[in-house]
Amino acid sequence: MTDSPHGFPPRTASYEADPEQVRRVLLLYSGGLDTSVMLKWIQDQYDAEVVCLTVNLGQPGEDYEVIEGKARMLGALDCHVVDAREEFARDYVIPAIKANALYGGGYPLFTALGRPLIAKLAVDHARSSGCDTIAHGCTGKGNDQVRIEATVATLAPELKTIAPVRSWQMGREEEIAYAQEHGIPIKTHQAGGTGSETAPYSIDDNLWGRSSEGRWIEDLDHAPEDDVFQLVTRPELAPDQAEVVEVEFERGVPVGLNGLRLELVELIERVAAVAARHGVGIVDHIEDRIVGLKVRDIYEAPAAAILLPAHQELEKLVCTIHQNQFKAQLDRQWAYLVYAGLWWEPLRTDLDAYMDSVNEQVTGTIGLKLYKGHARVVTRSSPNAVYDQALASFGESGGLFSQTASPGFIELWSLQSRMAWRLRNK
Repeated sequence: MTDSPHGFPPRTASYEADPEQVRRVLLLYSGGLDTSVMLKWIQDQYDAEVVCLTVNLGQPGEDYEVIEGKARMLGALDCHVVDAREEFARDYVIPAIKANALYGGGYPLFTALGRPLIAKLAVDHARSSGCDTIAHGCTGKGNDQVRIEATVATLAPELKTIAPVRSWQMGREEEIAYAQEHGIPIKTHQAGGTGSETAPYSIDDNLWGRSSEGRWIEDLDHAPEDDVFQLVTRPELAPDQAEVVEVEFERGVPVGLNGLRLELVELIERVAAVAARHGVGIVDHIEDRIVGLKVRDIYEAPAAAILLPAHQELEKLVCTIHQNQFKAQLDRQWAYLVYAGLWWEPLRTDLDAYMDSVNEQVTGTIGLKLYKGHARVVTRSSPNAVYDQALASFGESGGLFSQTASPGFIELWSLQSRMAWRLRNK
């Protein structure tokens, strides 16, 4: 396959757009430097119309009227702003909580959970706006390109995709120069602020967490610098007084905080606020990306740092030893599929069925003590607890358990191990 007349790289996948057939593009638009340059660049390079889509997943500090106005100023036919926080929390974050979802033991998947929803909304709006192509701002080194393009190819095989950042060979300085040349407004970095084109870090955030990449983060010998933490208080600056919070769950879903029932989005926001105040939720993570790279990321995920361990502790209390051992394996598989961009994989929905079944019993309240970066479970209660205080008490025997039966159990339980040891140690 050869390059197109416009100098675009050759297509390698069936869902990639033929430049000659691009007429109207649905652009996933954040209002930042990359997507603003893309908005102008697509119009010029493809001679195409552009419709923008901006999705609110709970990113802090965004002014969506400003973003919409900027898109129209730069030539967009329209700019749709969708508040998807409720859908994100209900249909993506809740399944992740039920699956105790952490990738690589540390990453709570906030970006990975958001991308399939964003791409699904892009498909919906591309169809309703008469677009033939969807454009995104992902690079060729990350996982997000996989998550978005796999979703579009799955849900809408008639639509094509373009990824200008993968093909235009512009670095940060070149993008800024292009923006200045074409009259694209550029936000300058301010200490303590986010969303700046000239900020020192590449940021992605939503209701469930925030990631930072770039600068010293890529240097494994470099300890975290203070200015990277814009969501969670640095633990050394957190309050000197510990605080206990109680999270109530019904069927695996968090429904209350400190005795107050709340709607899901507000509950997540309130949990995030109290955790962040106490320095809880900082993750300095080495991660195996699905494109083959090993990278370092700095994550700030205060809500996840409370709700995930609380849920897991309650689940452990109400499930049997066999359920707990088996489900941990499924939890890892669920997290891997989502991280790898396979949200629409049938196995993921199969796993959801098991998660939902187990979580029918996950009702109760977990108390956690927060102190200078740590969250420790201190209290547990559930009407479904597979726990008998009398049985657990030292020296007590209840009706379901007789201590005098133990010797026979031990003899049979250890039989094969004892035989094997003797045979191998003659």
